[in-house]
Amino acid sequence: MSNLTPRPGSRPVNAVKRAWRRRLRAEPPALIRTPRPSLTYRLISYLLVFPIYRLLFRGRTAGNGHVPLEGALVVVANHGSHIDPPLLGHALGRPVAFMAKAELFRVPLLGAIIRACGAYPVARGASDREAIRTATDRLEEGWAIGVFIDGTRQRDGRVNAPQAGAALLAARAGVPLLPVAIINSHRALGPGGGRLRLVPVHIRIGTPIAPPPSRRRPDLEAATAACQQQINALLEQGLVSSSDLLSARVPDALPPSGADHDP
Repeated sequence: MSNLTPRPGSRPVNAVKRAWRRRLRAEPPALIRTPRPSLTYRLISYLLVFPIYRLLFRGRTAGNGHVPLEGALVVVANHGSHIDPPLLGHALGRPVAFMAKAELFRVPLLGAIIRACGAYPVARGASDREAIRTATDRLEEGWAIGVFIDGTRQRDGRVNAPQAGAALLAARAGVPLLPVAIINSHRALGPGGGRLRLVPVHIRIGTPIAPPPSRRRPDLEAATAACQQQINALLEQGLVSSSDLLSARVPDALPPSGADHDP
């Protein structure tokens, strides 16, 4: 008998997969319990990323109260350096799965770090549909998905030519977008390469933005523009000061169901 032949009373493999997906979709991805950090993730985060971010780059983070700690989420950030993924995952206080270029996984040490921190490779030339399907699967499992909104590193560290992929993911899964600004990473180790500069690298976390109401282009473009505006505004605030941390009065984060919210 073939191994693919179902046993009496069993359900075909495809039927089981369909039933599992129906079970996931019966409960919105935003409400599914978030996967717990693995031991490898915790070790790398606290023994490697923590001292690099907090000590080497004198890292500070403002706005952690805006981060929903449970449920699926699309984290949208600017991109200035290869060091962005591990720093962002550590600073948010929850694992973030990144859609990263496959080439990054071949960089010594960096590849191992970003993989352990939840990143998954997307081959250059792979179809957008394949990448979006993979990211949607992660959202259905309750992950926070990290997306660098320009798609590639920017020499000035700002959001200059945002792509609509993050908004499309949020619309497909019905989950909020969380804008995040990474300040100065382009100066620490920018697209031009060269030596590492030990400048302060700080992170400002914005307020969640409701998912687009549909997958229509105008709705996706509006959500993308809102992310760009908020990230660049956070960048313009500059490095996080002690007074920022002391005077912070953080409002409640947007419920994962995605109620209306003005960024």
